[in-house]
Amino acid sequence: MNQLARRLGVPEAVVIGLGSMLGAGVFVVFAPAAAAAGGTGLLVALGVAGFIAFCNATSSARLAARYPESGGTYVYGRERLGPFAGFLAGWGFVVGKTASCAAMALTIGEYLWPGQARLVAALAVVAVTLVNLRGIGKTAAATRILVVLVLAVLALVAATGAGHVQLDRFTESGAAGRGVLTAAGLLFFAFAGYARVATLGEEVRDPGRTIPRAVPLALGIVLAIYLVVAVVAVGVLGADRLAASAAPLADVVTAAGLPGLDWVVRAGATVAVTGVLLSLLAGVGRTTLAMARRRDLPGGLAAVHSRYRVPHRAELAVAAVVILVVALGDVRSAIGFSSVTVLVYYAITNAAALTLGRDRDRRLPVQALAVAGLLGCLVLAVNLPLSNVLAGFGVLAVGAAGYALRRR
Repeated sequence: MNQLARRLGVPEAVVIGLGSMLGAGVFVVFAPAAAAAGGTGLLVALGVAGFIAFCNATSSARLAARYPESGGTYVYGRERLGPFAGFLAGWGFVVGKTASCAAMALTIGEYLWPGQARLVAALAVVAVTLVNLRGIGKTAAATRILVVLVLAVLALVAATGAGHVQLDRFTESGAAGRGVLTAAGLLFFAFAGYARVATLGEEVRDPGRTIPRAVPLALGIVLAIYLVVAVVAVGVLGADRLAASAAPLADVVTAAGLPGLDWVVRAGATVAVTGVLLSLLAGVGRTTLAMARRRDLPGGLAAVHSRYRVPHRAELAVAAVVILVVALGDVRSAIGFSSVTVLVYYAITNAAALTLGRDRDRRLPVQALAVAGLLGCLVLAVNLPLSNVLAGFGVLAVGAAGYALRRR
């Protein structure tokens, strides 16, 4: 029997969702978002990003209940919209999440050793890949420990900074319109991972009931946490200083007059982001494996190690590309590029969900949410920094051209 055990209920699925979202984003993404939208605009953008993430997650949950198997929108696109839509989703996921891995690795470097951030990032990728190659994955228990650690670090930041919040700092470098949309697109990176709840169809009890409950609950908790941390970060540092920071949450405790706690935040961020990097590298490797099996990527990447039963060639290839991005790029460009391709991925998710029609359970206007998610993803994608938009859509176009040539 080649199926996974159904062991997860709503609480466990929520914890996994929290562990997937509370990672690199919250430790670094507020800086580029503040640069784009200012203080007050940052909070508005966070609400916009959270709403679109909710729309996307609702569509993902509906599709996961219908297709309870690994692969996410790569599978949904193929089943509901055709092979090309599935390929484009899978290609967007692989390249976008590869950039996410680079952003996470660079975040580790910025918090752990700012002077040698790229070297530390590359070493982190090597170390995490070696762990993954041995077949050691992140379990639900490890995720729970990760969530507790991240929440403790964020609580420390909020508690130390709360008494130093100045309301006049929210008016610094204010922006409206496109600046808010740009910030929302960047902040979307901080919510990346919620779909992991929706793709647990093979491992949850009663997925049609459990997933639709766990997804909004996890998202709501994360959005509330992000809002608190964002208010503290802007109120303590101000939009200008926040925008220039490489390690925003560490700078908050320093600005609050407790520089001795700086190392605690840096250590907590390092461990938390490393845990997410471990999981994400494994996920990208397995999506690469799935695409290689269907010849949407080179067939040689479909190899599985005879002893450790992991897609070793796929994981090594992903790690090599991540290290290349780490050497040539920076955190902000990696976040922007990743956001473009992942937003396209979720646009396809919503388009696939629209083909499902209405649900019998009408507590949510699911079709309207799918339309809002589809349009919202496209609007945010095209309002990201121009260099990121051109790079993201350029890579998607290269993938589409390769697909067309291979079919011919």
